[in-house]
Amino acid sequence: MQMTNLNSNVYDVIILGGGLAGLTLSLQLKQAFADLKIIVLERRAHPVPEAAHKVGESSVEIGAHYFETVLGLKDHLQQHQLKKFGFRFFFSDGATDITQVTELGASMVLPTPSYQIDRGIFENTLAAIAQQKGVTFVDDAMVKQFTIADGNDTHTVEFEHDNQRHIISSRWLIDACGRAGMIKRKLNLQEANEHNANAVWFRISEKIDINNWSNDSAWHNRCNPPNRWLSTNHLCGEGYWAWLIPLASGSHSIGIVADAELHPIETMNTFEKAMTWFEKHQPLLFKALDVKREKLQDFAFFKRFSYGCKQVFSGKSRWALTGEAGLFLDPFYSPGSDFIAIGNTYITELIRQDRAAGPVDMYASIFEQVYFQLYQNMLTLYEGQYKLFGDPEVMPVKVIWDYTYYWGVMCQLFFQNRLTDIVTMSRMQNQLANVQALNIAMQKFLRQWNEISEKKNPVQMLDQASLPWFAELNRGLRDNLSVEEFSARMKANLIQLDELAKEIVAHAQREYPAINITEIALLLKLDDDKSPSTLAAQSMLFPKAA
Repeated sequence: MQMTNLNSNVYDVIILGGGLAGLTLSLQLKQAFADLKIIVLERRAHPVPEAAHKVGESSVEIGAHYFETVLGLKDHLQQHQLKKFGFRFFFSDGATDITQVTELGASMVLPTPSYQIDRGIFENTLAAIAQQKGVTFVDDAMVKQFTIADGNDTHTVEFEHDNQRHIISSRWLIDACGRAGMIKRKLNLQEANEHNANAVWFRISEKIDINNWSNDSAWHNRCNPPNRWLSTNHLCGEGYWAWLIPLASGSHSIGIVADAELHPIETMNTFEKAMTWFEKHQPLLFKALDVKREKLQDFAFFKRFSYGCKQVFSGKSRWALTGEAGLFLDPFYSPGSDFIAIGNTYITELIRQDRAAGPVDMYASIFEQVYFQLYQNMLTLYEGQYKLFGDPEVMPVKVIWDYTYYWGVMCQLFFQNRLTDIVTMSRMQNQLANVQALNIAMQKFLRQWNEISEKKNPVQMLDQASLPWFAELNRGLRDNLSVEEFSARMKANLIQLDELAKEIVAHAQREYPAINITEIALLLKLDDDKSPSTLAAQSMLFPKAA
């Protein structure tokens, strides 16, 4: 792709990186401010390859809503990407029959959509749309150096394209260059976290259809339609999970994500090693892949992929980090596009405040605090939790809890456009702090339960769609709520989380009376006269397996 002619060396916004985060930000900014002069500098040459371009293909509700509704890309998603059949989990370590293990997932597609996204197809489309909207997009651009503005001075960036040097300047500088983290490295903002996990992945140029792993018609008919292959399929075992994600190009993405101590990266950091690992831990997937070895398209891995960041927004100096240029959690619940959506929305509002001569530094400080709180609270879903991922008793309960928090709290804030409403967020500060404390306590309780669990793995499908309250929580995401309705919804969802926590504790205590509930009982305000074991029979969790 040839560079759009530089009709100016001065811009309002320079975006370093023209991948998913940078291109979507350019579209959101153009949507908000048609007159904004934006240039995107992308290191890779366009068009980028399909299928084997970048990992991170699975979207969930916040990211999907951002792409589909906020950015107006619904037609592209429906016509050129795959509609996802939710998450699906099989507790299948060592299993040779997929029908003989516990399966967790919905029997039908839930109302609020999400998508499996071929990143090559998507990013090529985003680049074309951005240019149509007036964004200057320069591919095959190598940034040589840049300076960060002090006070009201402008940022400057020197880059090379087609053997020519260019120097440009802007009021705002955005780092969307992924793990290269140009601004982060320049300002020494790197920050580690305690989540020590690794990942390997590759793409195969042919669909891997999990339905072909069994001829059992009853198993097939548990889902309507019986298209399990459209799910983000998680094959789970102690200390790891493997993913299967289909792509619209016809390829399939396969990955292993594992606790570094339980499954060292050295056991899986080549395709041959990964295949040997699959042969032991997921023999059904090994069998499906073994006959397709010649269809391998790529192979890559990351050691200790999760990390934080000391700062992501500066109102005073007018710079920001978005996507993996800032922080990264874990791919288990596919939160990458969610945090792009949240970060880009905050950046758009900061630029809005700057254009209106508003208190940008104050907004940057508030937004960053909320952004980091969301990151820290979501990190608790993964940190120290990988050991229980293969537990067929505890893990389905954890997934229901995690979803309920995600749909009931995080999604509500984004879908109802409240994250940039500092008045509403200020009023909710105590409520959000309380639910964060409850989430942290529940994750600890789930770890304690896992330590004594018998890891029973009955032949059953735990159907999320069969839980009316759960399906309604998903459906209600798209409701358009007034301020009063939003407040009432949040209050009801927080009560629901509290009640779910009580039922989880009661369920665990019934199964394992010796489990220690002292800490969680105090947080749930349970006393000796109202202990979890005296609560009514479970109504929110799955019925006990027959």
